[in-house]
Amino acid sequence: MGEKGHGGKEIVERIMNPAEVAGKIKGLTPVPIRSQIANEVIDISFGYFTPLQGFMGKADVDSVCKNMKLTDGTVWSIPIIFDVTEQEIAEYGIKEGENILLTFQGNPMAVFEVKEIFQYDKKEMARAVYGTDEAAHPGCSRTYNYKDKFIGGNITLVNRPKINTPYEPYFIPPLEMRKRFREKGWQRIVAHQTRNVPHTGHEWLMKGAWFQTYAELPIEKPLVGVLVNAIIGEKRKGDYIDEAIILTQDELRKSGYFGDHNHLTSLTFWDMRYAGPREAIFHAALRTNLGLTHHMFGRDHAGVGSYYGAYDAHNLLATVQDELNITPVYSMNWLYCPHCGEITSEGLCNHGKEQQKFSGTLIRSIVQDGVKPPRLIFRPEVFDLVLECAEKYGFGSPFVTEEYLEKRTPVFVIPPLA
Repeated sequence: MGEKGHGGKEIVERIMNPAEVAGKIKGLTPVPIRSQIANEVIDISFGYFTPLQGFMGKADVDSVCKNMKLTDGTVWSIPIIFDVTEQEIAEYGIKEGENILLTFQGNPMAVFEVKEIFQYDKKEMARAVYGTDEAAHPGCSRTYNYKDKFIGGNITLVNRPKINTPYEPYFIPPLEMRKRFREKGWQRIVAHQTRNVPHTGHEWLMKGAWFQTYAELPIEKPLVGVLVNAIIGEKRKGDYIDEAIILTQDELRKSGYFGDHNHLTSLTFWDMRYAGPREAIFHAALRTNLGLTHHMFGRDHAGVGSYYGAYDAHNLLATVQDELNITPVYSMNWLYCPHCGEITSEGLCNHGKEQQKFSGTLIRSIVQDGVKPPRLIFRPEVFDLVLECAEKYGFGSPFVTEEYLEKRTPVFVIPPLA
């Protein structure tokens, strides 16, 4: 058996041999897909979503919603679904038991083996996954915007994505990632989940997790690494631009705050669901497939607003820990204590009334002002790179604007078939 991923299942790249493509797609009906589905086609095809081989059928969706498991018993927390309208089913002649050709940006991307066409109560799905059915929750809103029918079936990629500059060094699929880890000699690797530019609180979150993960291992040579796995997906106005996220995370290594011996930056295509505790479990499965042994989870992991308690994700993870192949590394907030004169954890010093948390509003105001802050808040190299990315990629802003959404270079393209 090859590389084992989540649930002990083998990681298999579902990518068609180029020599077979023309014959396999001949006569198939082309069906265009949006970016979310294209992201998930990539994730399925390269093994990020092992053991999934395609989009879920009704039985798996129902089991995930109600039991947080696939029908084969593997822990899984978020439905991976392909939505479609009745009109599209009729227009493209989609039928159970037949194949269709998924296209993106006008070019062939994947063969979809249609096994099942079904309906599912979207409010029930939202309530199960997000713990609420309020439309104000971004995950619920996404669910309610799904079309009325769903298709389950296996996916096979027929056309590899071309990753554009500056992202190409950071697209490291699971099988390749595991080779990198072996080359570095890392025995333990801890994941840092992010969709932000790093301030020093983030940096020390990673360093603290590195110390925790190293534990009893000998120190004569580097045996533990931090993998920054940046989530790249659908953008909303006000988010950091993708280029700034991925490049500034790597800048911590390039500028020496980490090193090649203990730090690596990568990306995963995923549209955040903000599912809090359930998304934490999804992240554990995803990073298991990337070959990680440990995963850091801070306060309100993958949460939004006040929908989840600070440690709800930790508590839910504890209920399935015995069925996961990755060790959680829990963390409190890292903050600045003026009395100590340093970055510290809220669980370490006893100067609670003086401690200053890294609020997102404060950090954004610092970036928007463009005035270099103290290095105890932002590493100067990181801050300079944020401003550079704003000019080079963000049309003057490090945050997503309408202009950025309209004119940005896409992270990947699906090229014409050769």
